[in-house]
Amino acid sequence: MYEKILVVLADGFEEIEALGAIDVLRRMKFVVTPASLDGKTQIVGCHGIAVAADTALKNCKSSDFNAIVLPGGMPGAENLRRNETLRFLLQSFAAEGKIIAAICAAPMVLAQAGVLAGKRFTMYPGFEAFLGGLVPSEKSAEIDGNIVTGRGPGALFDFCAGIASALGVPEVVSPVYQAMFVEK
Repeated sequence: MYEKILVVLADGFEEIEALGAIDVLRRMKFVVTPASLDGKTQIVGCHGIAVAADTALKNCKSSDFNAIVLPGGMPGAENLRRNETLRFLLQSFAAEGKIIAAICAAPMVLAQAGVLAGKRFTMYPGFEAFLGGLVPSEKSAEIDGNIVTGRGPGALFDFCAGIASALGVPEVVSPVYQAMFVEK
């Protein structure tokens, strides 16, 4: 019904950020595809929860999606940061003006890919050394053009609302959040 969103999962991902985003975005009627970073069919989060991916990142092209979402967690975000295929995919999304979203520690992946420069963003404190001098805000979530960021697990609902807004359909948020008793 709505846009297609790619969620990239690497071993060590933060479960609340990944599974919560997949769940909330699907409730908003987005088509969400979880993809494994390294092609494994099962990815294990930082708290030991195993999740099945629908596809592998190597099978994904920016032309197939309207947005990409990177959950944080450690060492998940570090695994994302070190992946060259993901870096090139993020640069393709940026060149096409598509939505790029990252939460918790994952904005460091955006910084390394060169898509965060000149943008307002937020992220989990403590990863500033990976930002190349960029300075995050302390807000729960930030939207700046095609970049959407969230500070951490507690920012999940603000983050997902930001993704819907950036995709141009903010009206899908309210009915879903009312049904979930999320106060916005």
